[in-house]
Amino acid sequence: MAQRRPTIPQRRRIFLGCEGESERSYMELLRRIVEQRHRKVHLDAVLLGGGDPLKMVETAAVQHRRRVGRGQYVYRAILLDADKLGQARERDERADRLAAKEGFELIWQEPCHEAFLMLHLADGTVSRPQTTMDANRALRRLWPTYEKPLPATRLAERIDRPAVIRARAIHAGLRILLEKIDFGDDL
Repeated sequence: MAQRRPTIPQRRRIFLGCEGESERSYMELLRRIVEQRHRKVHLDAVLLGGGDPLKMVETAAVQHRRRVGRGQYVYRAILLDADKLGQARERDERADRLAAKEGFELIWQEPCHEAFLMLHLADGTVSRPQTTMDANRALRRLWPTYEKPLPATRLAERIDRPAVIRARAIHAGLRILLEKIDFGDDL
């Protein structure tokens, strides 16, 4: 009698809309960290190309529909900068409504991705830059070799599992995302 091969459980698919290459590199870094613990999820980091929040949510909805044929997503989120919020209130409201309708969690980086990255650095958890320019300057003081966009391998030089846990304690959206991907609490 032939021996049956063990079945490999299907990974849970997670849709992660990324404003730009920097966010996609960060999601790749998260994927690598999670894969050291388990192989329960597949993180599908989808480049949205920036713009205002409504444009990114619309692009995410289109990209989601294109990809859903490969299997359903158990969680959908979009990582986007808050620096464009408030420039067009009606478009912001439409973005919120569309995100809710399509089932997307909006994870806001305040004011931008560089400020979000600072939350991961031991010396960066205190500073709260108010503008993108201030965030860029502050991050470069803490991380002089930082360049945008930084590939996941270079991000990993400064951001590891303890750094993500440090940022999670401060950033509610990141906390929800990490819960959904079963990031875990232990170092």
